[in-house]
Amino acid sequence: MQTRKLGNTDIDVSLICLGTMTWGEQNTEQEAFEQLDYATGAGINFIDAAEMYPVPPRAETQGLTETYLGNWLASRGKRDDLVIASKVAGPGNGLGYLRGGPRLTRDHIREACESSLKRLQTDYIDLYQVHWPDRSANFFGKLGYVRNPSETMTPIEETLGALDELVKEGKIRHVGLSNETPWGTMEYLRLSRENGWPRVVSIQNPYSLLNRSFESGLAEFAHREGTGLLAYSPLAFGMLTGKYLGGKWPEKARLTLYERFSRYTGEHAADATRAYCELAHQNGLSPAQMALAWVNSREFVTSNIIGATSMEQLKENIGSAEINLSQDLVAAIEAIHAEFTYPCP
Repeated sequence: MQTRKLGNTDIDVSLICLGTMTWGEQNTEQEAFEQLDYATGAGINFIDAAEMYPVPPRAETQGLTETYLGNWLASRGKRDDLVIASKVAGPGNGLGYLRGGPRLTRDHIREACESSLKRLQTDYIDLYQVHWPDRSANFFGKLGYVRNPSETMTPIEETLGALDELVKEGKIRHVGLSNETPWGTMEYLRLSRENGWPRVVSIQNPYSLLNRSFESGLAEFAHREGTGLLAYSPLAFGMLTGKYLGGKWPEKARLTLYERFSRYTGEHAADATRAYCELAHQNGLSPAQMALAWVNSREFVTSNIIGATSMEQLKENIGSAEINLSQDLVAAIEAIHAEFTYPCP
């Protein structure tokens, strides 16, 4: 398994990162253990979780994902061999049951981190990420920015200052962002530089053949500032596998089970997906492996976060790390992108 440096740190992370947000909702603890055993056996050393997981978030299941991961770490004894990432939730998204409504204030961040450490059964988290901004911004499917004159915002200075305290206490090693914008990234970098606080080492944003918005502003940050992309939803919630084409809604599939996930199901997305699937088949690849191999090949990507509900899916996704796309195939992908630009923000 190929590895890449996590930002400007001395940490090597696997090109494929194991995502976990289905554990506790679509996957049992036994299935999570099976995924972890297989993934680590295949050379994956990077595991990504979050305090709010599993998804869709519910009060009854909140924290189960970290609990499953913590139980596995305790039973396998491999903690120091792995890079464990988690996240602190920001406001909104129906999370009123979490700390009475999560914010990115000092007190909330400390409480969230302590709770994650307990569930993970570890003394430290390698990469602690801000899950989304505590302000009005264009994330979660918004390309354009509209000012909200009535917003309540926790200053980034307070958020990063709290994370600095946790780094100094040894509870987290490095800081990352998620669902962040160029302005927010710039502010975190400015404050770290001016105050000697931890420097952001990664940005976890959506990135796939159906959503290349990261390229328009954040890719340059990744290159020049060492804030590499941790790509999530690289298969667009499974849309890029082609299994939803033709009006199909496979039983137990994510988009079948949860109508709230409509980000990648529009007509424009279906047309683009059809073109990508046809291209993959013409080149002897499964649509999933072509889509993942393309993300893997982007130089600003630090790691590609894959998720699966079955072992068959997991093995296929991890196998994408062994696929090298030809220049002609990449050129054909770019031609489709030119026709279907940003079908899903």
